[in-house]
Amino acid sequence: MSALGRTDIQTPRMDALAASGTLFRRAYVAYPVCSASKACIMTGLHSHVNGLVNNTNNYLKRAEKLTDAEKKSPPYLHTRIRSTAPTLVEMLVQAGYHAAVSGKLHVSPNERFPYHDFFPKVPARQALNGTIKHAGGKPWFLMHNTITSTHRPFVNSEKQPISVDPAKVVLPPHLPDTPVIRRDWAEYLDGVQKADQAVGEALDALRDSGADSNTIVIFMGDHGPAYPHGKMTPYHFGLHVPLVIRLPGAKPLVSDALVSELDLLPTLLDVLRIAYDAPLHGKSLKPLIEGQKKAKGHELIFAEVSGRSLNLKRGMEERAVLDATHQLILRSRLDEPKVINADLRDMKPWINRIYGELVLRKAEFPEAFRMLQTMDPHALGGSPPLIELYDLQNDPGQLQNLAADPAAKLHLDRLMSAFRKWHAETRDEAMLLPDAP
Repeated sequence: MSALGRTDIQTPRMDALAASGTLFRRAYVAYPVCSASKACIMTGLHSHVNGLVNNTNNYLKRAEKLTDAEKKSPPYLHTRIRSTAPTLVEMLVQAGYHAAVSGKLHVSPNERFPYHDFFPKVPARQALNGTIKHAGGKPWFLMHNTITSTHRPFVNSEKQPISVDPAKVVLPPHLPDTPVIRRDWAEYLDGVQKADQAVGEALDALRDSGADSNTIVIFMGDHGPAYPHGKMTPYHFGLHVPLVIRLPGAKPLVSDALVSELDLLPTLLDVLRIAYDAPLHGKSLKPLIEGQKKAKGHELIFAEVSGRSLNLKRGMEERAVLDATHQLILRSRLDEPKVINADLRDMKPWINRIYGELVLRKAEFPEAFRMLQTMDPHALGGSPPLIELYDLQNDPGQLQNLAADPAAKLHLDRLMSAFRKWHAETRDEAMLLPDAP
């Protein structure tokens, strides 16, 4: 978003939304991949507690309409929410809301998401008008989930024009500057600008429906982009997402408070005055959005990535904890399986030019190749560090690991102590605690 400081793209509709609500400049996901991220939103619980890690099937239909084959699909059977506390959708339906989802459900089991309407990938206006019509005067909730232009494959600029000039893009600090990488990143930014148009279409539909002034609007990304240090990694680039929350009557604000996707469920239930007595890992952001003087975000943000998949009980475990200035990354079970999403490395059909380019030019860009090895260690012979510590203020690209630097020991000790406490409180049994250097 240009509202978050990008100078090489134009996102006027996202920026206008941000200017009309609360723009959280330091918002994070608790798990940087699609299904697990959505499960965190819908439960307000970390993934190792709600039970859903990695990706499951996308069955956009009511539970009773699933076929026997769909019910027996290994991802659907094994990659699912297992916590028993009600999901956000269950709470809203119980409170009398008409609930609808468009584009993707991508969480399981479907019984835990009793939406009334399941719209395919349709324009926002069709999904919104259908939701309001079917609600019949009842309050309603729509999860509009069809903005996919920032997900690979992006538009292939070798075959059709894009809206961003590769020569003018500003690359993230950890990506080498080559023509191939500039092309790939420009294609991603083109996807961002297409997403901006889609956000505008949704907001226009809401305005034209007449429900604009009485509707809570939340705009959020579900994880970082499919690049090294991004999607399915515990780095800042993978966890940091745009988040705007617009409440009717609340004044526009820009907040640098640390907030998590785990906060969305408690925030909505607080605003809607729906009681919820089960434990949550998030907190209501309503005081921040209302500009209350003593309102605070989190002192610490926690996130995870797991190599476990389907019915496998073991896998590489990665965890992250960050505060206002530093981020700590911890790993265990390095010799065990690690999940690598296909769009992180495959040219076909995902048009990922980055992976092949960094392998081809590893001698020229050894540090970038090392990052790629950390992402895909078993295929590329990498040795991911057990412990990493980064200065987020002075090293936003996370290029210099300070874990063994005596000058950074105070930050290491602070975050390690916080992680040990969180590890015990959330009963994170899959993650083995490493010894501090």
